[in-house]
Amino acid sequence: MPPMPRYLAIATLLPLVIATAQAAPGGDAAIPVEDRSEPYYVSLLGTTLNHRSIGTLDNATWSSAGTLVVGSYLTDLFRVEFRAGKGLSESRLSPDFTLNIDYFASWYIGLQYALTPYSHVYGQFGFSYIQGTADLQNPDENRNRQYRNIKSSYPESAFSASWITGIDLEVINNTYLVLEGGRLFRDTGSRANTFQFSSGIRYEF
Repeated sequence: MPPMPRYLAIATLLPLVIATAQAAPGGDAAIPVEDRSEPYYVSLLGTTLNHRSIGTLDNATWSSAGTLVVGSYLTDLFRVEFRAGKGLSESRLSPDFTLNIDYFASWYIGLQYALTPYSHVYGQFGFSYIQGTADLQNPDENRNRQYRNIKSSYPESAFSASWITGIDLEVINNTYLVLEGGRLFRDTGSRANTFQFSSGIRYEF
């Protein structure tokens, strides 16, 4: 049986995380940021990238990346953060065509809402810079005609608007489990979309 895609795993775990958050003992996550001793945070996330609408057909493929997040709470409702990601595997749409995201860097600002004193939901909007490559072998073959508009430097538009929604849960003091998903970029040249689904740990300091 093939492994479950990360976005299905996140959707499966989300009700459990919310139920656990409602039952767990309280912490200090709802304290206004000006009264907190931990206004900054770092996160280490495992990220799955879902590449969609590649070529002239609605093709989809997957790759993986690692993401480092450094952020700060501006108030008890707003946060700002910087993300740096490194591609860990390539996507193969056919025997002749592969995509590889070398790295990406993102800046986000967003809102968070306390579900409980130790769990939040959040939504963030920002911009990303993406650097990658597309490799098409045998471009003259008829089977590869749908990929001929994809430039070798992928995506064609390196900057794109991005967004993320997620949920966190404090598991021990100042340490949170994070589950999230959103769009990393849309290539205005090829119209390809890449979505991001992540899980990992955040530590506040």
